[in-house]
Amino acid sequence: MALSEFDLIKKYLAPLSGSGEPAFSLSNDAAQYSPPPGKDLVFTKDTLVADIHFFSDDNPSLIAQKALRVNLSDLASMAAEPEGYLLSLALPKLNFNHKEWIKKFASGLKEDQDQYCWKLWGGDTVATTGPITISVTAVGLVKKGRLISRSTAKPGDFIYVSGTLGDAAAGLEVIKENFDRFKYKDLIKRYYLPQPRLKLAIELAELVTSMMDISDGLLGDLGHICKSSSVGAEIFANNIPISLALNNLFKTRSDYKKLKWIGGDDYELLFTLPYESEDKIDEISKRNGILLTKIGNITTSKKIKLLGADRKEIETEREGYRHF
Repeated sequence: MALSEFDLIKKYLAPLSGSGEPAFSLSNDAAQYSPPPGKDLVFTKDTLVADIHFFSDDNPSLIAQKALRVNLSDLASMAAEPEGYLLSLALPKLNFNHKEWIKKFASGLKEDQDQYCWKLWGGDTVATTGPITISVTAVGLVKKGRLISRSTAKPGDFIYVSGTLGDAAAGLEVIKENFDRFKYKDLIKRYYLPQPRLKLAIELAELVTSMMDISDGLLGDLGHICKSSSVGAEIFANNIPISLALNNLFKTRSDYKKLKWIGGDDYELLFTLPYESEDKIDEISKRNGILLTKIGNITTSKKIKLLGADRKEIETEREGYRHF
C-alpha cells in the first residue's frame, strides 16, 4: 500500500527537523525562530528543476545534496553561517515511486545536515504533472552590520577566486557526451557535489571589499560585481586556475578551454580586496587548504577585459549561463 503525503513527511522528513524550536518535528503550520543578539538574518532561495539543473534519473541523494549546497554557497558569499532551511518538493503524480525517491532524497539531506550543522525547518510537498522541482530557502546568520555585498568593489582592488574553475561545466559535458566517466570522475564529482566555502568566506569577510559565488560562470558573475559597483575589470586568462583533470580534458577537447571563464556550477568564491590586505591571503589559503588565486584587478572603466599572455584582449562569450 502506497504511503500518503503525510506518512512520507512523518517517516522521512520530520526526523530531519528536530523536536524543539524552530520546527517542532514539522508538527505546526509554520516555524518559529529568533536570531541571537548581535546577529542579522540572511535569506536565500534556489530552485532546481529536473532536466534543467539535474538529470531526472540522477541519484536522489546527490540531488538533495546539490539542492542544499547551492544555497549554502549563497550564504557563504555573504559570509553567513547556516542555521536552517525550508524545502518545497513538487514530485510527479503518476508513474513515480514516491517512497523510494523520498527515502533516498532524505538520506542526502541528512548527510549534509550533519556535515554543515543545520536542520530542516519546514516546507511543502505537492504533486505535479511536470518535472521534479525542488526549492530550498536557506536561512543564515551574520554579524550585525557585517554583511558582504557585491556593490563595494573599488578601482585598484585585486580580483581573486577560490579553488579551480570550469570543472563542474566540464563534468556536465562528460556526462552529456558519454566520455569515459572513470577517467573524468573528479570533474563529474564537481558537477554533482559543489563545495560551499563557508569557513573560508567567514575568514575572508574581514578583508574583502566585495564577494559572491560563481554559479553562472566567472565572466558573467564578475559582471554582476562590476555593474553593482560601477567599475570594470581586467582578467588574465592564463591566471585562471584549473584542475589537472580539466587540463587533461583540454588535451583532447581544446574547444572546452572557454569553460574556465564561462562554465557554471563551480560555486567557488569570487572576491575583491585592496592591496593592503593581500599579504594575509597566503596564510588563509594554507589554513583552509584551498587554493586562492589572483586573476586580475578592478578598473575605472565599465568594461570587463579578458586578456591573453600578450595583454591582447580575447574575444569570447561573456554572460555564462542564462535561464531566459
